[in-house]
Amino acid sequence: MQACNPRVVYVWITLSIFSTIGIYRYGTTAAHEEPIKPPVTVEYDKLLINGQFVDAASGKTFPTLDPRSGEERCRIMLRFADLVEKHNDEIAALETWDNGKVYEQSAHIEIPMLARLFRYYAGWADKIHGLTIRADGPYHVQSLHEPIGVAGQIIPWNFPLLMFAWKVGPALACGNTVVLKTAEQTPLSALLVSKLFLEAGLPDGVLNVVSGFGPSAGAALCSHMDVDKLAFTGSTATGKIVLELAAKSNLKPVTLELGGKSPFIVCEDADVDKAVEVAHFALFFNQGQCCCAGSRTFVHEKVYDEFVAKAKERAMKRNVGDPFKTGMEQGPQIDAEQFHKILKYIKYGKECGATLETGGDSFGTKGYYIQPTVFSNVQDDMPIAKDEIFGPVQSVLKFKDNAEVIRRANNSPYGLAAGIFTQDLDTANTLTRALRVGTVWVNCFDTFDAAIPFGGYKMSGIGREKGEYSLKNYLQVKAVVTSLKNPAWL
Repeated sequence: MQACNPRVVYVWITLSIFSTIGIYRYGTTAAHEEPIKPPVTVEYDKLLINGQFVDAASGKTFPTLDPRSGEERCRIMLRFADLVEKHNDEIAALETWDNGKVYEQSAHIEIPMLARLFRYYAGWADKIHGLTIRADGPYHVQSLHEPIGVAGQIIPWNFPLLMFAWKVGPALACGNTVVLKTAEQTPLSALLVSKLFLEAGLPDGVLNVVSGFGPSAGAALCSHMDVDKLAFTGSTATGKIVLELAAKSNLKPVTLELGGKSPFIVCEDADVDKAVEVAHFALFFNQGQCCCAGSRTFVHEKVYDEFVAKAKERAMKRNVGDPFKTGMEQGPQIDAEQFHKILKYIKYGKECGATLETGGDSFGTKGYYIQPTVFSNVQDDMPIAKDEIFGPVQSVLKFKDNAEVIRRANNSPYGLAAGIFTQDLDTANTLTRALRVGTVWVNCFDTFDAAIPFGGYKMSGIGREKGEYSLKNYLQVKAVVTSLKNPAWL
């Protein structure tokens, strides 16, 4: 880790003053052409005082930047977003090849969102500022929002590039340097887009990418005394280790986005056909490998049987196969470890008395494919209802009324997200406020945007990512108090 020497490039805000240009979408071609020499000579570069051009009393000067070549943070991030769009298909193919997710998902959802996220944070780069504060007595008080320094970041394998954006975007917008560790299962796409960042003009050393395993590279990053802040996305068990290592080293602040066992609640007035489709998406999207997957499907007793029958029918129609093949909905699981873990939980479901409606085994003879699986008659104390499976296994539970489902939904160590499907506004408002989770989707699920904060309650994490809230993770607040002598006003 010492070889990265991130201190050398500490706080790249010093490269220039905050950008004073508007936020536009720039093409990449103009950004890399040699600037044309304008047909004018600079003759006047002094101060104009009383009709005379004179030097400053101090003799000091300052540079004025040609905006065609001046490296401001927002311009670099906008240029990077352009390059991502230019290389969309190449990046998407590498993401699918390394991860197993459906290519159409990578190309049409995730890579465009990667560009969107960096354009969003580019817009924040010149809008971060402190406050002037009124205080008792003859003092001028201001707060400064300063870059926190070197940010150590560890991202997971299920959404490598989106997590890259969630972490790197706000860190760079706030003027920090980054040492990013990728998951050992999916190291390739982050390296590719980091090369595009260099092509966009990012100074050497601002963004550093480390590929390696958690107990070695990850632990070294968490324990490093020159790392000023940590951000981690992954399992709750590993999150505890990250927090412990941060505390044992230099007590660096930590942002954690961890596991979940999110309830998806189908109320008695729900349009069952629509609810089945959204609940199916909430669980099976990305092979079920989502921290916020709606993996506890609570269905009101009045529509339970109809829902189960239609959920089974939908799962049986799900297209499973090579993720590069057009029309596929589900590719393989990430690796053998995850594959066998999911099959183990399917076995638990059968042994504990849940009803296997469909699926329940591997799919095909090669690769880590698993059949879309649906269990009914699931009870709260079963492992498939308590533990984060991280796979295509839908558990359908029955409830009687709102009070019951609120109690049962909240009876979990996790609190990342929840879904509600109802046509009644009062029901939606009651459940939204009662559920102890960081995100509630009403009549939708997995609706993400760069501006929407994301994070969990309880053992699902600490802090929020995305949106304006994420900037606070990468800034220090400094109060500056200056005594005033005979102030004209206070």
